[in-house]
Formats: sequence, structure tokens, C-alpha cells
Amino acid sequence: MTNGEAIMAFSQSEKIKAGLIWLSSVLQMSEGFQGMEKRGAEQAVGAFLNMVVHDVGLSERVAPDPGWKDVRDAVEKAAVMINSGVGVEVLHDLTKALSRVTTIGQRSMALLKEQNLL
Repeated sequence: MTNGEAIMAFSQSEKIKAGLIWLSSVLQMSEGFQGMEKRGAEQAVGAFLNMVVHDVGLSERVAPDPGWKDVRDAVEKAAVMINSGVGVEVLHDLTKALSRVTTIGQRSMALLKEQNLL
């Protein structure tokens, strides 16, 4: 990984982590919702999750790392489940994605520290 790719990986990982944490929080909060409230929350989560999916795709291109594939697989699976109406069941996949994104961020941060860029 080049220094530029490490910078992009670190930046993208932080953005994607924030999105995954937000999604998990909203899904947990919406467990108590009923009817239209629940449907509205799932639609909002689905739209935001699609943005995260696109950010992961961008990350794969600008900051190559084999871990992005695992992240993409997990968030795409979560998106399918959200669109199927089983929102609260995606927390495991979002947690898995969050763990992989954290690993990518730590790896890029370590490289940047070695180069005295961080």
C-alpha cells in the first residue's frame, strides 16, 4: 500500500465506520417501532446503507485492500435483508463489516505512523 492509498484507506475507513455505527444505532432504536414508523425507519436505513455500499466500492478503487471485499459482502447482505424487511437481523453483518473496516483503518494508520505521516 502506498502512502497515498494508506491516507485514503484511513479516511474512508473512518467515514464508513461512522456510517456503520449510525446504522446499527438506528436499527436498535427502531426495534420498538410499529407500523409506519418501523417502515419509515427501515426505508431511511436502507437509503443510508446504500450510500455506505457505494463508499465501500469507492474505497476498493482508491485504497486497495483485500479486506474491503469482506466489508462489501457484509454490507450488501445487510442491504438485501433491509430491503426484505428484516432490519434488526442485520446487526451481525454490520458488526462484522465494522470489525473489518477497523482492521483496514488500523493497518493504514500503522503504515502512516511508520512513515511519520501521522
